[in-house]
Amino acid sequence: MIGASVRRLALIGLLAASLALAACSKDEPTSPSTSPTKSPDAPPQIWPLTGLQAKAGESVALKHPVLVTKIDNTTSSSPQIGLDHADMVVEELVEGGLTRLAVFYYSDIPDQVGPVRSMRASDVGIVSPVDASVVTSGAAARTISIIKSAGIPFFAEGAAGIYREESRVAPYNLFADLSKVAKQAETKAATPPEYLPWGDAGDLPRGKPASAFTANFSGGHRTEWSYQGGKYVNTNSNADAGQQFPADTVLVLHVKVGDAGYLDPAGNPVPETKFEGDGVCQLFHGGRMVPCQWHKDGLDGTVTLSNKAGDLTVPAGHTWLELVPIDGGGFTITKK
Repeated sequence: MIGASVRRLALIGLLAASLALAACSKDEPTSPSTSPTKSPDAPPQIWPLTGLQAKAGESVALKHPVLVTKIDNTTSSSPQIGLDHADMVVEELVEGGLTRLAVFYYSDIPDQVGPVRSMRASDVGIVSPVDASVVTSGAAARTISIIKSAGIPFFAEGAAGIYREESRVAPYNLFADLSKVAKQAETKAATPPEYLPWGDAGDLPRGKPASAFTANFSGGHRTEWSYQGGKYVNTNSNADAGQQFPADTVLVLHVKVGDAGYLDPAGNPVPETKFEGDGVCQLFHGGRMVPCQWHKDGLDGTVTLSNKAGDLTVPAGHTWLELVPIDGGGFTITKK
């Protein structure tokens, strides 16, 4: 009986020792040679046309290119549709001293935008930096030749998703379902380059008060802006309230404008904006204006900004670019 008791005590002791060792091994760190390696967290993805961070699990490398839609910007286009879905807008001079919008869509592809109008040679320098495809009503033969030579794909009337709206009068009745256009566009495996040098609002110099200002394109057209509720409102917009572009920043770039070499159907010379080289600019953000210089290497180059202190960045968000002519254009601060 004593021998059996001793054996039972020995077994109990061995079991207790085993449990203690197991508990200790669980608490102790594994040696570096046997620990599994973990890949570092991937950096946050940034939307290339806004600089805004993508949501968790959201990819910014989409299966379609940037789709730049040429939208009329006269009172005949009222109301413009789809500006509220855009990532970015570029306003350019066209014949007769009027302007047209190159509206950039990438992160949000709406099913109705317009009225869609024709391309210009100026668009080469505007859309090339992000390898965009253009949605357009067409263009003059000379312009089409220039666009094709630059290797810019475009979708005109007759392509799937581009249609006439019966409730409107031609030529201001052409609209596009960009979701259908995107399915036809060449698949892109990589994210487009960033159009502007994005940064944080806190990195921007303080600048000067400017709660209202005007971008002057010609004697016949001015684009008026007012800082309201943390956004810039285009007070003479041709879009209805709630459908306007939600501008966080307006960037006024002073550019050279030449002659495209042909006349429009009304006999007006067609201007051509040369969006390359260097120039003066004004960056409006948060109700203030920061003077700057812009630079762009060639028509397909991206824009860089600087001031006397060095490089400048554009606060991440939705930006409207005003390509105002050096001669006869400019800007006016109407309220400080």
